[in-house]
Amino acid sequence: MLLGMIGRLIGKIAEKSHVGVLVDVGGVGYDVAVPLNTLANLPPNGETVTLYIHTHVREDDLRLFGFAAKQDLSAFRTMLGVGGVGPKLALTVIGALSGAQLASVIEQSDVKRLSAIPGIGKKTAERIILELRGKLAVGANAPDPGVDSPSMDALASALKNLGFRPTQVERVIEKIRREKKEHQPFESLLRLALSALQEAR
Repeated sequence: MLLGMIGRLIGKIAEKSHVGVLVDVGGVGYDVAVPLNTLANLPPNGETVTLYIHTHVREDDLRLFGFAAKQDLSAFRTMLGVGGVGPKLALTVIGALSGAQLASVIEQSDVKRLSAIPGIGKKTAERIILELRGKLAVGANAPDPGVDSPSMDALASALKNLGFRPTQVERVIEKIRREKKEHQPFESLLRLALSALQEAR
């Protein structure tokens, strides 16, 4: 199958949502699910983006998953080998931790950090660490996934990419800081922000 050979897409961003992006490649639109850390750094609609692709094929289900970095794609594929971890959960993990950060968390056996990600309980975190230890390359300059991660700047960028006005973004960022929730995983922050913005409408 030709689609199964897709390893990379380079095209213009046609549309964005909170779960993915529609990439126009020579007039063909590819609907690609992306992790939140990739979403946060996407350029505006109409600009060119490069995504490293995993094509997930299951009987009548074919989905594309895209990543800004090769290491994130590699980590995603490695996670799919863990029992009980499907593409949706793996995407959630990579959205909260980059491939380099995930490798660091696993090598440090940081169950608490991993289980803080939505959908990952303590037992699942322990299984991921057990099965992936030594299988992910630890980047020499991997950002520390501790108290300063994820970045509120990345959250602001993601919200602006989704079309929210700067004034709306500033208000919701201030609300999150006021409630002292800024040290939560990126996906949790984005959910909080989107919920607050929806309530404000």
